[in-house]
Amino acid sequence: MYKFILLFLSLTLSAQVTKVEPPFWWEDMHNSSLMITLYGDDLAHYDVKSESLKITDVVRLESHNYLFVYVDLANTNSGEYSLTLQHKTKKTITVSYTLKEREVGSRLREGYNSSDFIYLIMPDRFANGDISNDAHPELSDKPNRADPWARHGGDLQGIIDHLDYIESLGVTAIWNTPVVEDNDPEGSYHMYAASDVYQIDRRFGTNQIYKKLAVEMRKRNMKLIMDYVVNHWSLEHYMIKDLPSTDWINQWDSFTPSNHAKEIFTDPYAAEVDIKGMVNGWFVKTMPDLNQKQPQLLKYLTQNAIWWIEYADLSGLRVDTYPYNSRDEVTKWSKAIMDEYPNFSIVAESWVMNPVHLSYWQKDSPVAALSGFNSHVTHVKDFALYAAVHEAYNGQTPWWDQKMNKIYKVFQNDFLYDNPNNLMVFLENHDTTRINEITADIGDFKIVTTLMATVRGVPQTYYGTEIGMQGLKENGDADLRRDFPGGWQEDKRSAFTESGRTESEKMYYDFTSQVFNWRKNEPVIHYGNTMHYSPKNEVYTYFRFTKDKTIMVVLNANKEAQTLDFSRFVERIGSVKSGKDVFTETEISLTKPLTVSAKSIKIISFKTPQI
Repeated sequence: MYKFILLFLSLTLSAQVTKVEPPFWWEDMHNSSLMITLYGDDLAHYDVKSESLKITDVVRLESHNYLFVYVDLANTNSGEYSLTLQHKTKKTITVSYTLKEREVGSRLREGYNSSDFIYLIMPDRFANGDISNDAHPELSDKPNRADPWARHGGDLQGIIDHLDYIESLGVTAIWNTPVVEDNDPEGSYHMYAASDVYQIDRRFGTNQIYKKLAVEMRKRNMKLIMDYVVNHWSLEHYMIKDLPSTDWINQWDSFTPSNHAKEIFTDPYAAEVDIKGMVNGWFVKTMPDLNQKQPQLLKYLTQNAIWWIEYADLSGLRVDTYPYNSRDEVTKWSKAIMDEYPNFSIVAESWVMNPVHLSYWQKDSPVAALSGFNSHVTHVKDFALYAAVHEAYNGQTPWWDQKMNKIYKVFQNDFLYDNPNNLMVFLENHDTTRINEITADIGDFKIVTTLMATVRGVPQTYYGTEIGMQGLKENGDADLRRDFPGGWQEDKRSAFTESGRTESEKMYYDFTSQVFNWRKNEPVIHYGNTMHYSPKNEVYTYFRFTKDKTIMVVLNANKEAQTLDFSRFVERIGSVKSGKDVFTETEISLTKPLTVSAKSIKIISFKTPQI
């Protein structure tokens, strides 16, 4: 029967062992079992022995070019070790293997949380810090800035070069879209089709440069988040070109796309054929869908994620297309990571707008508990709030409703989550229309940015939003991923510098920097309780408070100035007479009406009353 992928494509190998993965490991890991993948010509016909490592199992699959060697590293110290591969008629092969000493405290590394502010970067479009790596002889896709679908040359050094700029925005964490090798012949700048998951794409730099990025960020108390893809790889991955076994990927008689029924795991009436269509279907023809139920593949994916966390001192993962994976297996993958790093953070991308279905994927979800399921994912992306903001500002609000009412109603569903502070709050990302396309002016931008900065959860912005960058989904994905002005030597100006920004860009940058640098030092915003009031005349008012401090946030989305009567909020204000504007530090009376300008915000701080 014809298969969509040809199995076991013969390879010309220059050596008998061409791949050893993971390339090295560490002593004293929580899970002492390690699977070493050996790849090379006809390796399955070799016996494996070791005088220094305890081999517990050797697995051979359908392709004769693989050996999966399981070793138990309990009580095994760092050092140099070896595996001996013996064949009846061929020369013996010795494979060296290194166990490294683990850094003190690495298991307890802290993940991201609601005190952080995350900056999402698409590296190819941010800044070109090293022009020598714009192309690589072993990688197909070449740079051409005139072509929106080609690579443009941005790299990891470009990010390192502009860490001061990123930090100036109040950013405490960086999430880069994937950075491991993607050797697709075109469109590879997108980076979601990995061809080598142990190698940073050499057009971005090296593994060492990625580690340097993490080191430089740590100096600034910033956290590095890796974008990880469990669901699919590229056709160019060596394990796809030479499948270890038929069931390594989800096979169909012909190309079968996913049905994208992302809510299916919370559907009480779901048919098995639809679940299979969701999980086993492919995204596109060039992204083979991985079958996490295959035990060696699941172990390979788990170890790869842990390897990057340990190697690059990561603080978190953002996991692409989370519901598209085999549910129970991706849960095992997440649990293994969290067992290794109990304080770590994983955010699932579950692109559904209903909080019921979003909650399902968060750890200890009351929704998932109804069916006996519990994810080990700490965070989920708040697509419900994203959708409400876009609908409100995109002319999709019906005449009987209000912009702010649509947003207000999102928070009424927070009881569905175990921990609403572990929602990642965002206004756009690399796959959506930019927020600056649908907010009409700087006033609207200030409203939605203040919302993102002051509600519960972990705020995440997208590179360029802070200078008013635009991009429309209907114009194609490349329009959402424009080059940051000043990231290339030939650029005529640099928005990374104050002198290089236009007047409009300066307004956007100044406000973003102001509100998030203020947020950085406000625990009441990070962890405080919330009370909100139903919007009136497009004015949404809410309070974040602890026993000591209260922050009052007023968002006036009305096209006209509105007068605020503080008597409505006595439940939270109590007998307090005045507060301070957090930006101007001017005193604001809380006993007489306050006029709030059209399309503007007001943030007031005061000591929490004893109510």
